Parts: sequence; structure tokens; C-alpha cells
Amino acid sequence: MLKTTYSSPLGQLILLADSSALLGVWYSDQAHQGAKYDLSTIASGTSPLLQKTARWLDDYFSGHQPAINSLRLAPQTTPFRQQVYQVLTTIPYGETMTYQQITDRLTVINGHQTGSARAVGGAVGHNPISIIIPCHRVIGTDGSLTGYAGGVERKRRLLAFERH
Repeated sequence: MLKTTYSSPLGQLILLADSSALLGVWYSDQAHQGAKYDLSTIASGTSPLLQKTARWLDDYFSGHQPAINSLRLAPQTTPFRQQVYQVLTTIPYGETMTYQQITDRLTVINGHQTGSARAVGGAVGHNPISIIIPCHRVIGTDGSLTGYAGGVERKRRLLAFERH
């Protein structure tokens, strides 16, 4: 595994990848940073995948809409959270989805009640690949900007940026 940093308009990001997939993108000051990884023990460096991720972020912050599937993502988490993250990747650029809509989508996918809006919220809040897996596009049923591990102000700015 290797980690590197990326200077975004919203602050420093830490990127983590192994030889085959992107494992994490965290703000340097966010909640749940590093997920299950001890970032202090991982070597800093670069790789083709980390460079490709940096280019993806460059495109995103330049106002383009880079395809999420252009990067191999491998968030290391539970099967339920994997399903939540898969749904998040279907939220179109500049649009939003509520926690309840994600729960409803999971119920349709699985053919039975799967989780709750609260469980979805927990998964969204622990998303290890910020921005690329667009957890910032998830809002409350009443349209409110609920929590974001990188801070609600960053969430507001990302949504405004995408709607511009």
C-alpha cells in the first residue's frame, strides 16, 4: 500500500491505494480518517493508480464530470456498506438522494427490507472514499444537509460546486 496527499480546493486529501485499487480518500481533518488503516505506518509515495486518482480529482474540481467507474475502487467494509456505496455511485452529478431513498433502493435490490435510514446514515458517514463515492450527495428527507465526515460546510460547497 501507498499513500499520498492531494491539495483540493476544500483542503488536503489523503489518498490510499494498494497495487490494484483505490482504498481511501479522506480529508486530512475529517472524522473516521483512515478507516481501518493506521495511516502513520503506511509509506508515502506514488503509483499509477494514485496518479490516476489525482487526475480524476483534477477533472472533478475543474468542473468536469469524471466517470466513477474509471477508477477501481475497493472500500474495505461490510457487505451492507458495500451495497450502500454501490447505490451512492449511481447518484448523478449535481443531484441528491435521501437516506430513505437509498434504503428503499436497497430493499428493491435485495427483494426484502434491507437496513434502515439510520443504518444507511452510518454507512454513508463511514464512506472511506470521499468525493469519488459521492456521499456528499445524500441529504435528509426534509432536504436538510445532514452530517458529512468532512464537515457540513464542505458538503454544502461540493453540492454548490456540482450545481454551478
